[in-house]
Amino acid sequence: MSYLGEPRFYQEMEKVGLHLYNIPAYLGDRGINSISGIKPFRSPIWVGENKLDYTSIRKDFDDLIASDSNAMAIIRIHLDAPVWWETLHPESASLQPDGSTFRTSMYSTLWKEEAGKILAQLVRWLEQSPYAKHLIGIHVAGGLTEEWMYHFRDEFYDESSVRLESFREWLRTRYSGDVERLRRSWNRHDVTFENAQLGDISGKVRTDRWRLPDTAGQVFDTFVFHGETTADNIAHFCRIVKEASRGRLLTGAFYGYHYFVDDPRRGHGALAKLLRCPDLDYLSSPNDYHRVIGEDWAPFAAIKSVQLHGKLWLAENDTRTSITTLLRDRAPHIQPEGTAYTDGVWLGPKSMDESEALLWKNLGRMLAYGYGGWWFDMWGGWFSDPKLMHIIASGQRFFERYPDEAFPAMAPKVAVIVDEKLGAMDASFGKLTGNLLRNRYALGKIGAPYDLYLREDLDAVKAGQYQVVWYMGLLSLTDEEQSFLEEATRQGAWMVWTDGVRSTVYQPDGEVQRMDAKIQWDAPEISELLGRAGVHRYLEGGTDVLYAGRGWICLHTADGGDKLIKLPFRAKVIDPDSEAVIATGDSFEVSMKAKSTRIFRLVKDDLKH
Repeated sequence: MSYLGEPRFYQEMEKVGLHLYNIPAYLGDRGINSISGIKPFRSPIWVGENKLDYTSIRKDFDDLIASDSNAMAIIRIHLDAPVWWETLHPESASLQPDGSTFRTSMYSTLWKEEAGKILAQLVRWLEQSPYAKHLIGIHVAGGLTEEWMYHFRDEFYDESSVRLESFREWLRTRYSGDVERLRRSWNRHDVTFENAQLGDISGKVRTDRWRLPDTAGQVFDTFVFHGETTADNIAHFCRIVKEASRGRLLTGAFYGYHYFVDDPRRGHGALAKLLRCPDLDYLSSPNDYHRVIGEDWAPFAAIKSVQLHGKLWLAENDTRTSITTLLRDRAPHIQPEGTAYTDGVWLGPKSMDESEALLWKNLGRMLAYGYGGWWFDMWGGWFSDPKLMHIIASGQRFFERYPDEAFPAMAPKVAVIVDEKLGAMDASFGKLTGNLLRNRYALGKIGAPYDLYLREDLDAVKAGQYQVVWYMGLLSLTDEEQSFLEEATRQGAWMVWTDGVRSTVYQPDGEVQRMDAKIQWDAPEISELLGRAGVHRYLEGGTDVLYAGRGWICLHTADGGDKLIKLPFRAKVIDPDSEAVIATGDSFEVSMKAKSTRIFRLVKDDLKH
């Protein structure tokens, strides 16, 4: 994927055996980020009433096919409305407190209907075009940075009538028309479906506390509605793609950012609902943006839940390298002087060795956890070096050469359960939620793999035979969750419950350890607990990032040194890049350079699959 795809970069990828591409397209005529000041990457498709212009798509396909005759493409289509449409339909825009409007309201049914018609027309045109044999899917995108996050300035506002009307209708459905249930939930005797108002989720007023359940019903419902609206929009556009292509095209979207984006105003709190959408094939996010050597860059979502519901997870590997360019240097006409995207995470590592380590780590995580991804060459040329292209080529070879096997003996024995609606109870609008979620960095260094689930998928955890289960950020437990905690400890599992103010460890022998004010754990603490619980640790936890699963081990280190890796079975250890046998046995040692990554393949002849 590249916003500035050029034939020379397509040809690089074609030469290393990669033939699947993602190309951008836009219904509207504005930049993907409403606060950065950058301009659109392509000319708009929706140029007037019943008037479409396919120029940008034609050029992208022509350039791509000329560079790689075997190319297959997924179009990432940004569905935000053009300026002319918003001007024509101000009632469908987000209404601000001063009476002005700011971008199309995601609650607008008119936008959904009309943008949906344009999308259907586009898909039917593509299916009848010479490009059809090269097209395999549509990635539906919208909102801030194409990631289905709500556009807003410093605070979130949308006082439009379409939002209020949609909310009241949503409440009727949520409470099955039972006004007494609504009143009990909101602790308000005077509220009805006709007079209910949205809670204030602007973020203008913040306090460092968790909201109390008996006074937060209105705000909680507002946030749930906020998230479900986004999920419903994604499902709506995916259904249109399926119908217009008669089921032929894949569909996907960015969504489910609950494990990284701690601000609930962004609208990523309804992944559990979206996973029930039959028309959605895959979901995606970038990797964690704490982009430093020696840390786990986890995906933004509970990918075990995603996989559990039959969806593919795809990582967007927008990994900066030592040859990464800035947008203003590659396309100053798109990034005017004084706009964003020039510092911080936009700057890559200084050395090629570090760049290699980061790409190998991206690849190793995908292999061990059983998901896919794409290399996001954002402005073009980020990977244009033989060493980096070798890694991308190796990824293709590994997927083709080594069978995709589950390796039950390597299945994680640690399950982490999170609540994607946690932020709805956070009156700080993300500060408290972020403190809890930062445990993800320690989890990447415990020397053992873990599975991440949404709390809605507790039944799968019950059947998973996990030795340690961590309720991470569940402010209170349902009857079912409490029952599972008691039953799991009786059967020999260790349970950890971190709520908003403390952590409690429940041991199989009945001992309960309460740790007040214990919200964040470090990797040695978790690793030590895993050891006491009998969890197999491939590596002494605390320092290095380790991924293990499906016959793969990936080790990433900041400091380097000699490492002893213990296996759960005897195996032949192979360097998959050179195919050399490194060791045979139930452990092996490897000497690592500082700021480096190694990937290993395990082969066990008598392994039962």
